[in-house]
Amino acid sequence: MEPTKDELKLAGGVAVITGAGSGIGSGLARRAAQLGMTVIVADIAVDRARTVVREIIDAGGQAEAVAVDVSRPDELDRLAEAVYERHGHVRLLVNNAGIETLGLCWEVPAARWDATLNINIHGVVHGVRAFAPKMLAAGQECWIANLSSAGAFGMMPTQAAYIMTKHAVQSFTEGLFLDMKTIKAPVHVCSVIPGLVRTDIFDATPKPSGGGQNGGIAEFRKVMSDMARDHGMDTDQASRIIMTQIAAGKFWISTHPETTDGIIAHRIEFLRQQLDPDVMPESKHLVDF
Repeated sequence: MEPTKDELKLAGGVAVITGAGSGIGSGLARRAAQLGMTVIVADIAVDRARTVVREIIDAGGQAEAVAVDVSRPDELDRLAEAVYERHGHVRLLVNNAGIETLGLCWEVPAARWDATLNINIHGVVHGVRAFAPKMLAAGQECWIANLSSAGAFGMMPTQAAYIMTKHAVQSFTEGLFLDMKTIKAPVHVCSVIPGLVRTDIFDATPKPSGGGQNGGIAEFRKVMSDMARDHGMDTDQASRIIMTQIAAGKFWISTHPETTDGIIAHRIEFLRQQLDPDVMPESKHLVDF
């Protein structure tokens, strides 16, 4: 697919994408390379990152794989230092790395709680903290995209750990936007809100541990995985939509705008009427209560 006029503004720049060894991250990495960007494919699973890099290079693009654990702020600091030393100014930073977690709140193990919070929230916060000062110092137009979720405006049972992190990312990204606006920085900030995309995020989720109701949770996990596989948007299609809107400087970026609109409308009524919590409207058929 040919670049849009807005996407041409990214051409020739450097893109850093975390969690780019699979899923939406890998799709964004491939699209950035198609736009002529040098892509830093960062992932904790460096073998997966190298596979994406090979795909990009075989297609005539430029990319480099880097092993990064975004739950460790020091690794993000080292990533920023290394990228600026080797490649110069970063035009696009995508804080994409994230994991799904399923389980009743009290049955999710402490280690999984920590991993979910550290990867999904602190990975975004410290990705910005590590790169933003260098992006600002360059004084050039650039972009920061944080991966939120349609779930940032709703709630589902057994997904509290994951969804609360996306509420946090959404809030942080809004604050980041205002901070950049306050200092009149040439940095575009956006919140990426994917709907159902064909990734392996549910397949990669550990089976729930603990006792009680986990049989039902395991079934829910399978239903969600099957839905993503059978009905999710193709990753490359979603990535083209996302990259086009990033380049256009939009704050709200949604792969499934009608779904997002419905969830937000439901949230507005929930807050306005101070209702009891309920599941997101498009997921009611998955939950029996």
